[in-house]
Amino acid sequence: MTRNDPRPHHPHESGEAGGPVCRRLVGRTAVITGAGSGIGLASARRLADEGARVVCADIDETAGKAAAEAVGGLFVHTDVTDPAMVEALFDEAYETFGSVDVAFNNAATSLPEDGSILTAGPGARHRVQEVDPTPVHLCCRAALPYMRRHGRGSIINTAGFVARTGAGTSRISYTASEGGVLAMSRELGVEFAREGIRVNALSLGPVDTPLLRELLAADPERAARRLAHVPLGRFARPEEIAAAVAFLASDDSSFMTAGEFLVDGGISGARVTPPHGPGA
Repeated sequence: MTRNDPRPHHPHESGEAGGPVCRRLVGRTAVITGAGSGIGLASARRLADEGARVVCADIDETAGKAAAEAVGGLFVHTDVTDPAMVEALFDEAYETFGSVDVAFNNAATSLPEDGSILTAGPGARHRVQEVDPTPVHLCCRAALPYMRRHGRGSIINTAGFVARTGAGTSRISYTASEGGVLAMSRELGVEFAREGIRVNALSLGPVDTPLLRELLAADPERAARRLAHVPLGRFARPEEIAAAVAFLASDDSSFMTAGEFLVDGGISGARVTPPHGPGA
């Protein structure tokens, strides 16, 4: 028995980016971690615009509740590093809406002290590992049983282009963790393909979010080096990433699994200049 759908009835006519959107996700339930801001918030809006029932998970109660209210969705307070809270998140999503059709495992972090392997200490490595590949693992494990009940589902794991290219502005712990997300997504995509469940990694270039602005504000030179390597000459907007999330969540990507979907402004395909010395 499912509870009543808490969403108000308010049809959306256009996406956050300004153009009309498809209604590819009507009747489907999408769970988004880190939904309170940045990419997560933009994705919650886009998936709701496409008809999904959105479950907004965030450790920040104020931001998470505001996101859920903005999209007529359900907020679940979640620390994605806590296995019990992650299990409770997907349980509540299923009990409320009767399915878990999409899991966008988006919550992650990057630390200012994460840099060259010569300078970043083990504390930074452990913290990044705790809040990047570990939550992806926990969310996939919690979502899969509900998807298997209905024989369908799309899991989208946020990764980064740094897993496939050397970084001119090194963040060794983050790079290693993103490689783990790619490998995990490939394996799960193969393992559950015959059950109608698709698993893909969404590999991103730099996105103009509060987190990135915070990381780069203290080092304008580092920010300039990062931007110089993006062929499109700018950072992505969260709404552009949300459009990719909607594609991977929908049946338009029905023949894609165990793959890596690059939305990076061309940075991983470009010839980049290596750093000019230690710590550059």
